[in-house]
Amino acid sequence: MINRLNHLISFIFLYPLFWIVSRLNFFLLYKLSDFLFYIFYYIIRYRRETVKHNLNLVFPKKTKKEIKNIELKTYRNLTDVLLESIKFSAMSEEQVKKRFQFKNVEVLKELEKTEQDLILMCGHYASWEWVFILDRFVNYDIYGIYKKLSNPYFDKIIKKSRSRFNGFLISTKESIATIAKNSKFKKKISLYGFASDQTPKLKRAFHWGKFMGVTVPIHTGAEMLAKKHNLAIAFLATERTKRGYYMTTFEKITTTPKEYENFEISDIFIKKVEQQIIKAPEYYTWTHKRWKHKDKAPTI
Repeated sequence: MINRLNHLISFIFLYPLFWIVSRLNFFLLYKLSDFLFYIFYYIIRYRRETVKHNLNLVFPKKTKKEIKNIELKTYRNLTDVLLESIKFSAMSEEQVKKRFQFKNVEVLKELEKTEQDLILMCGHYASWEWVFILDRFVNYDIYGIYKKLSNPYFDKIIKKSRSRFNGFLISTKESIATIAKNSKFKKKISLYGFASDQTPKLKRAFHWGKFMGVTVPIHTGAEMLAKKHNLAIAFLATERTKRGYYMTTFEKITTTPKEYENFEISDIFIKKVEQQIIKAPEYYTWTHKRWKHKDKAPTI
């Protein structure tokens, strides 16, 4: 009861600020982002030690100056993405289509012909909040898999915002049952978005592999669900073309997941995320403790 009251008070205090931000034009939105960058980086110092540790760990050959440059760009991207996610709730369909484009949506159109449900895998790279506009280009029912927020009032707002273009948000706990139900009682083909590059809990670490040269546990849930229900798998790569504009590319991984060895698909996915990071590391979410289990790999 006390927690719920605290959540309500936080919501009442913060929601008006979020509403105002969502109504800013893009010029003012990015001026605010520039200001927040200084707050996050120099004053709050939000997870700076985590970011520095991660960058030095995966880029041991880069100089201190190079690491610092990536670090600064990371925080500028972080505040941009944060405000873009808030802005999304008030953007028109035309605005989203203009700023978040799909280079080769025909890859998904071809996969639709198989009449298989599809798992679309991506990393926490650049901005992924606006991807729900994909509903306007494909015939799938679109489900985004997300981690439910502890504050139920903000969680409701997030679900409403990301469902504006007929998409559905389902929590990680709901995903297994939802996919099973949709596979059994299929009325329409479904697309499930998985951001599978973050670290799983140790008790669910069924596979360890190299990510940016470091041995860590790898999420395997998307691969296991694809094999169980015979789902096609594709990869989504998002590139920032300029501030506030993104281009997304799709790549088919397989329509026959059962033909792959266990964990092979998960390793393929991780390699694709690595390629994005190596090309432009500043757009990856370095604030996450992705490599925190690196010293806990089981010995053979």
